Amino acid sequence: MLYLALGIRCLIGGVFLVSFLTKISGRTAFDQFTASVHGMRVLPAALARPVAASVVAAEFAVCALLAAPARPAAPAGLLIAAGLLAAFTIGIARAVNRGAREPCRCFGASRVPLGPRHLARNAVLTLCAVLGAAAGLGTGPVHAGGVSVAVIAGLLLAWLVIASDTILDLFQPLPKNAGHRIPPAPNVTETSWFS
Repeated sequence: MLYLALGIRCLIGGVFLVSFLTKISGRTAFDQFTASVHGMRVLPAALARPVAASVVAAEFAVCALLAAPARPAAPAGLLIAAGLLAAFTIGIARAVNRGAREPCRCFGASRVPLGPRHLARNAVLTLCAVLGAAAGLGTGPVHAGGVSVAVIAGLLLAWLVIASDTILDLFQPLPKNAGHRIPPAPNVTETSWFS
């Protein structure tokens, strides 16, 4: 169970770290995140900036707790992450139900509007965080090989979560009026290479 906890710690830590860093990468990035919070239409406009700042601070706190070597820090970080993810899920569900078409700014600039994929992603991450917190309470010996596999698996899963919008967009059909069309093959006569 300790390897599971470590893998989930890396998964959640990686997701929250990238989310935090993309929101503070510049004034424009934070302003765009604040605008997306406002555009979700789940809070009064005056609360958008304070809530955006609180989200960034909470994401940093999760990262700090998950990186801390003290034993109770990681389960606490995972439980805080679970609470944040649950709140994000509720906010996204309310925004989607109200017809908001605001893009997901979870990991920086995006054109993908909030929708069911974000609800599913956050619900799965919430469950993972709770499971990781419970698994992290166990004790036992750990081996370098197991630690390596858990860390690599967690970071790989974090990357997949972070890239999920881009990956899922690869499988979306092009709109009929996208203007993309494959040109016809040129009229080529058959020739033999060996003639």
